[in-house]
Amino acid sequence: MAIEEIAQNALKALLYEVVTNPKPGLVDPADVGSHPDMNVYMFIDSSLSLEKYFVQAAEIGFNFTGQDLRQMFELLRQAGIKAEKAMLAATNNVNTHKGAVFSLGLFVCACAYCQKHGGNEFEVIQMMTRGLVKHDLGEKSETAGERQFLQYGKGGVRAEAEAGYPLVRSVALPFLAQTSGDLNTRLLDTLMEIVSEIEDSNLIKRAGNVEVIDWSHKQAQKYLALGGYGTRAGKQFMLELNCIFKEKNYSLGGSADLLIITIFMGLQRGII
Repeated sequence: MAIEEIAQNALKALLYEVVTNPKPGLVDPADVGSHPDMNVYMFIDSSLSLEKYFVQAAEIGFNFTGQDLRQMFELLRQAGIKAEKAMLAATNNVNTHKGAVFSLGLFVCACAYCQKHGGNEFEVIQMMTRGLVKHDLGEKSETAGERQFLQYGKGGVRAEAEAGYPLVRSVALPFLAQTSGDLNTRLLDTLMEIVSEIEDSNLIKRAGNVEVIDWSHKQAQKYLALGGYGTRAGKQFMLELNCIFKEKNYSLGGSADLLIITIFMGLQRGII
């Protein structure tokens, strides 16, 4: 697979995620969810602003010849800082894809690296991000992620990366592979499979407490037990859940980021 194709799959993953609907509290074509400052057009603009970055991320992975993959991660990080600026310029300073710049960038880079050197993408990511939580989150408390680490001992997306995204590798991707129905149904069900297990830092931030996680797990489990979006009961429950999320101003930003990666790996592996 050419590096252009890997970058193309990353762009597709962003666009596939945003058009999947109805996602509880998240932006989609029918609804802005709990994000009145955003809409689907902004997400399209944001996605396209990252196209160059994905090509760059793939090139970094493909061309890296060093032994310490943390150096490859540093190169990617520098590209990511510029990509974030391009994204903010495209969205008038609204943070649409900050999490995806980090996570999807990692996957694009790792996939391109494996393309040339062999190996498993998830293990490559573990090697790239070794020591990241301690390095980034040790003492600081400037961002929501940093504060949550100090308050709840949760390392968020950095801990997820350092562990090699086990939720995507062992839960979401195998789940997506066995889903059926149209793509929208498959992706909604996969999102809720992620929600049933994730400690979504975005949701914790919105709710202002960590107890919301137990509640969100139960909602997702109920939806899946009803048979998912392919059933009348599942569809009805999802519409009700979307209303609850909007009323409470909850959002599943962390879950959406993991869905994006799952879609990307699904495209890479021919599952989608």
